Amino acid sequence: MKYVAEPFKIKMVEPVRITTPEYRREAIAKANFNGFSLSSDDVYIDLQTDSGTGAMSDAQWAGMLRGDEAYSGGRSYFKLLETAKELFGYEYIQPVHQGRAAEKVLLPILIKPGQYVISNTLFDTTRGHVTIAGGRAVDLASPIAKSTTEYADFKGDLDVDALGSFLSEHEASEVAAIVMTVTNNSVGGQPVSIANLREVYRIASDAGIPVVIDAARFAENAFFVKQREKEFAASSIREIILAMFECGDAFTMSAKKDGIVNMGGLVGVRSNQELVEKIGMNVIPNEGYLSYGGLAGRDLEALAIGLTESIEEDYLRYRIGQSEYLAARLDEFGVPHQRPVGGHGVYVDAGALLPHIPWNQYPGHALAIELYLEAGVRSCDIGSLLMDRNPETGEQQRAANEFTRLAIPRRVYTQAHLDVVAEALGAIKQRASEVPGYEILWETKVMRHFTAKLRPVAK
Repeated sequence: MKYVAEPFKIKMVEPVRITTPEYRREAIAKANFNGFSLSSDDVYIDLQTDSGTGAMSDAQWAGMLRGDEAYSGGRSYFKLLETAKELFGYEYIQPVHQGRAAEKVLLPILIKPGQYVISNTLFDTTRGHVTIAGGRAVDLASPIAKSTTEYADFKGDLDVDALGSFLSEHEASEVAAIVMTVTNNSVGGQPVSIANLREVYRIASDAGIPVVIDAARFAENAFFVKQREKEFAASSIREIILAMFECGDAFTMSAKKDGIVNMGGLVGVRSNQELVEKIGMNVIPNEGYLSYGGLAGRDLEALAIGLTESIEEDYLRYRIGQSEYLAARLDEFGVPHQRPVGGHGVYVDAGALLPHIPWNQYPGHALAIELYLEAGVRSCDIGSLLMDRNPETGEQQRAANEFTRLAIPRRVYTQAHLDVVAEALGAIKQRASEVPGYEILWETKVMRHFTAKLRPVAK
């Protein structure tokens, strides 16, 4: 895999510190063996998330100086509305401070206690907000997504046959919504086809069930559609995005991903005025006035620009190319990962790399800790640690895959940084049998992985 050259030049740098293995052992122990509790000063390469960690452009920084900080009706708000309405084709756009705020605003309106929320796979905060609202999460990922070695163009799809079976066994009134996550984060940043989106939307519409698009990585998904779905080979990214969002009634978005901003989110509604009014009633007490939604005017301005920059094909080719390059380097070392590579990062198959660690000792987390110890690289578990316990039984839930996610921030790291990551994982593979599993000492009931305290399991 040839590295795709950056379609930009570096104008500002931020120094990072390279630490010793001894220092890192002490740091991670003080952090209770949870990477979220590390100080960023103790991290060399940070692949924990691509959320809010990207580098903004000169146009975005210039826009921040022009941000209108009026409490209501600021021009930056109207600029964002114009940009987002044109991009997504929805009548109503509401800014909020980030993605989980969008979920907090929308999901309690849709969910009645005891109702199901079906998804191609809910990510952590969405699952948490479903639980908080009294809903029951049902993941119906495509069966092939569980196999990291088999290739499929759209591993992020929802299993339509499983959806049909579920709806044949339950009344439509028992289902609050279907959430389509694009790209599908939990199964490896895998794209969802428009054919699948259309079929899910048809089934849901016939049953009177609303479809919500979790649109955090909408631009990456559109790029994959252009590359892999024949119908859209000659379409522009803008045209593909409109086709995607025709398959939903509402959307939530963490704009900290494909909005390429450090803070921000959106809620969109296609045309349901009653829903719009309820959203407004939730926004004002929780996020602030409607025209700023928890954001400064400069944030609104930067987001309007970032949404436009994120759909540029040269940028997307480079963006996906970084993940493909890192995956190719891992192949050189024989490190297993989800195939094909996802949009925002590489998902190492920790279950396959560390087969001696049982799932309930969290191999994805174990590999993340080992990668930090080896090279100062922070990553995170996308596996059973992420799942939380079953809210009804209290039992530990098992994830379909035990991944360690290497999420690549946008426009931040170079080829050399990715080489460091690959070589570190290659070194770990050589001593994989020595890596310990982990057990939880303390956890919260919802979204536990952010604050859990763990320790290595003694051999």
